Amino acid sequence: AGSYTISVVSASGCTSNSLTEVLNDPSPPATPTTSSNGGFVFCDGGITTLTSNYSNGNTWSNGSLDPSIDVTSSGVYTVSYTDPSGCSATSVPITILVNPIPNNPTLTASGPLTFCEGESITLSSSQGSGNLWSDGATTQTITVENSGAYYLTYTNPNGCTASSIVSNVTVNPLPNTDA
Repeated sequence: AGSYTISVVSASGCTSNSLTEVLNDPSPPATPTTSSNGGFVFCDGGITTLTSNYSNGNTWSNGSLDPSIDVTSSGVYTVSYTDPSGCSATSVPITILVNPIPNNPTLTASGPLTFCEGESITLSSSQGSGNLWSDGATTQTITVENSGAYYLTYTNPNGCTASSIVSNVTVNPLPNTDA
């Protein structure tokens, strides 16, 4: 940047009028910032929207020119902003991690799901921890003495969940005897 003057001197020593030109060194725009409405770590099937603080002039690392992008897969994302003078700046990289959904836990019963009043069965999860049974228990096994549908929601260490359902448990009443 600066002011520059040019004059032409001919071979005979005559000098032309000088011409002055001022050149400006355009400053780069402020680095774009991004926001997320869904966080940077989530489970498969989830989505987060990354939004640039600039409403136009954006180019995302995935090629989108929109001010916002929907992200459903792991990766590193940036947005570059180009101002009207052609100068640009790129955001700090954002790492998105999408954790896989765990497999449904395997449930086993210690006996038939139909039994007589006064008896019980034990339902067991294939997962040692992270269990939440429909009756509120958080153990690996529960003892069932009542009729009903029992299910289990398993949450892995990444916070992703999977569920398993046991068919209805039927507890038959004891017959009445009349002597």
